[in-house]
Amino acid sequence: MRGLETSVIKLRKKVFVEVARVAFESENEGSDIEAIPYKITPTETPQYRESIYRERAIASERVRLAMGMSLNPQDKPAHITNGLSASNISDKYYEPPLMQVIPSACDRCEDNVYEVSNQCRGCVSRYCVTICPKDAISVGKDGRAVIDREKCIKCGKCKSVCPYDAIAHKIRPCAQACGVKAISSDALGRASINPKKCVGCGQCMVSCPFGAIADKSQIFQLIRAIKKGDEVVAEVAPAIIGQFGQGVTLWNIKAALKEVGFREVYEVAHGADVGASTEAHHYATEVATGKLPFLLTSCCPAWSMLAKTQFPETIDKISNALTPMVATARSIKQKRPNARVVFIGPCAAKKLEAMRKSVRSDVDFVITFEELSAIFEAKGIDFKTYQKEEPIHDATAAGRGYGVAGGVADAIKNCVQEYYPDVEVKIEHAEGLEECKKMLLLAKLGKKNGCLIEGMGCPGGCVAGAGVNVPVEKGTAELKKFVSDSTKKLPEKELYEINLP
Repeated sequence: MRGLETSVIKLRKKVFVEVARVAFESENEGSDIEAIPYKITPTETPQYRESIYRERAIASERVRLAMGMSLNPQDKPAHITNGLSASNISDKYYEPPLMQVIPSACDRCEDNVYEVSNQCRGCVSRYCVTICPKDAISVGKDGRAVIDREKCIKCGKCKSVCPYDAIAHKIRPCAQACGVKAISSDALGRASINPKKCVGCGQCMVSCPFGAIADKSQIFQLIRAIKKGDEVVAEVAPAIIGQFGQGVTLWNIKAALKEVGFREVYEVAHGADVGASTEAHHYATEVATGKLPFLLTSCCPAWSMLAKTQFPETIDKISNALTPMVATARSIKQKRPNARVVFIGPCAAKKLEAMRKSVRSDVDFVITFEELSAIFEAKGIDFKTYQKEEPIHDATAAGRGYGVAGGVADAIKNCVQEYYPDVEVKIEHAEGLEECKKMLLLAKLGKKNGCLIEGMGCPGGCVAGAGVNVPVEKGTAELKKFVSDSTKKLPEKELYEINLP
């Protein structure tokens, strides 16, 4: 259901736009920030909740997260602007954790519960009663099946044999979307995210029908840096193609970014070119020669974090190539030592990557396409009528292809075949953290020896990240066309040398 402009998406957008407007225009920030929930819900009639007070309470917490601050405590009164002075600086970074559940927004969905629906016909065979290993199913007065939750062990056998599909398996949507099982329930039945397990992919956030999960943003601090006169430079991920409307080119986007106040714009695909060249070299010299059993790509932070935390024995098999974000940022700072680098992409996990001590000096801000869209709207830039262009040619088709699932592996494979024509390349790739876990387990068991393994935390790749603006299929098609139209297909072999640690 990604790509639908739901009420949750509209509400998130409104909050980002209002926060951006305050950052750009306000002369009285405190009162203007406190007023945002009343702009989001301007009437006394609630639109989505049982009361206007709850809607505004939720909006207040969304504003705090959009400003990079943590949620206010639930057991004492606090203004939206509580802690604003610490966030009202361009150097402010996220207060961990990155992903948070807004308690007042969570609907306390039941998780992993089997329930008989009104589809039950009270059949004579009573397959569900017969198959239940714990005698948890009985027949009620109306002849329909009844499940005793105290006895039920949630094996699902009753559901599997019901001829009418009358038994529902109720799963919390956010928990079902989480491939690392980082979501449980708190004492009040609300969703709770374990930050030690969370890899920041954001799939829980985009799967919650109530919009109860949100990540923190840096748009307020970024705009402050621009207004202060800092040399703010953007690096844009390949998946940006198609994210701002049909026919909107990278040249249009670059011109709009410079109009907002960015001094320069670079393609992250340049760093992907460096990565493809580097990992091609690693594969040919390490895996093909038998020094390493397999090589894991390093560009997706959710994938690499999954490998490091749940499969620690694979750490030395993860490519030591810099991620495209970091490689591009370092090349920018070599040219422009005073630059404040902003990564603009589809990925929430990049926010976690940028928090690492080894990366903080390279990447100053991370925002998503969703957040950038709000910045453009706050500045009155409408791509339906926007005609300005600025050329940009930083990368090859190989690096630009990193934005779709399989693109990373294809780029590396093509580089190996070009640089090392005698080396045979074995490719594997996995999409979504559940599939990534299966792939890592097979690799651990020695089933993927000799392989280059690409992992993508989001099903579909970067174009399916938590911060995209358009449906995955549309983003994929637009990016693939951009790749096919690229004049230069592969990076030079020597490019890997600038990516050495």
